[in-house]
Amino acid sequence: MNIRIATRKSELALWQANHVAAVLTKLPEIKNVTLVPLSTKGDQILDTSLQKIGGKGLFIKELEVAMHDNIADIAVHSMKDVPTYLPEGTILPCMLPREDVRDAFISVKYDDLSEMPEGSVVGTASLRRQSQLLARYPGLKCVNFRGNVQSRIRKLQEDVVDCTLLAIAGLNRMDMTEHATKVLDVDVMLPAVAQGAIGITCRSGDDKQIAYLDKLNHEETRIAVECERSFLAALDGSCRTPIAGYARKDGEKLKFNGLIASLDGSEVLETSCEANWSFTDGIAAGKDAGEELKKQAPAEFFANLIEHGGNW
Repeated sequence: MNIRIATRKSELALWQANHVAAVLTKLPEIKNVTLVPLSTKGDQILDTSLQKIGGKGLFIKELEVAMHDNIADIAVHSMKDVPTYLPEGTILPCMLPREDVRDAFISVKYDDLSEMPEGSVVGTASLRRQSQLLARYPGLKCVNFRGNVQSRIRKLQEDVVDCTLLAIAGLNRMDMTEHATKVLDVDVMLPAVAQGAIGITCRSGDDKQIAYLDKLNHEETRIAVECERSFLAALDGSCRTPIAGYARKDGEKLKFNGLIASLDGSEVLETSCEANWSFTDGIAAGKDAGEELKKQAPAEFFANLIEHGGNW
């Protein structure tokens, strides 16, 4: 049996796809795995913020099309790039064990965010990070900063910005943790929904692929991530809204923390909850948490977020 994996062409995406390939080839029924590297619109346009070109879903569209055109059998994604509503005919039956969910502060000038003087420039394309940063340090200046991990670190070293923030999961996978100045605790920077998780999609009804992926699935990760995605869906969240959410197993319980913030960080609405550790209860907990915050926030709060745009 040969399996074809659709993947983006970035080094991190290729690492993830090769990792999935290595796990698949350990199954005795899998004889060969090949990669189908594709360039997505999200990768091609780097000088424009994501909300102006269609949002984070642009990182997966070409991969899903390739799958449905029978150019690939499965597609590998960073879960934080996957919209809460999948295209018709696509299912998400598998997630691999989750990496560290935290963000890394990266700077060649400062050892900690607290050391940065007013007016310091933060390079980030994430409104989730921007809003939480400005809530703590309103004197900072945030500028759009996109591209792969290597290009962002190069710009940092060229003094284009004073610091940036990246998911430590990506640095771990790329063996680039030496660039992390400090890993931020989740109570300082709540992660993006699904940060650190790799998901694998396939065509609905493709029983062979579903059976293979079921053997790879890490159910603890899937429960936590789908709880977070349920929270996001309840808020009608998109790359245009600063939203953060983190679910994890604690004994036999699921614990969740979420927030939504204004673009400038002047208003942050937070929620937390606990539920039984199960897929059904996790989905319900995420939905309830999202609906709670939606009730707290005035309608114009969401309107202003959408007007300004951005991403998680």
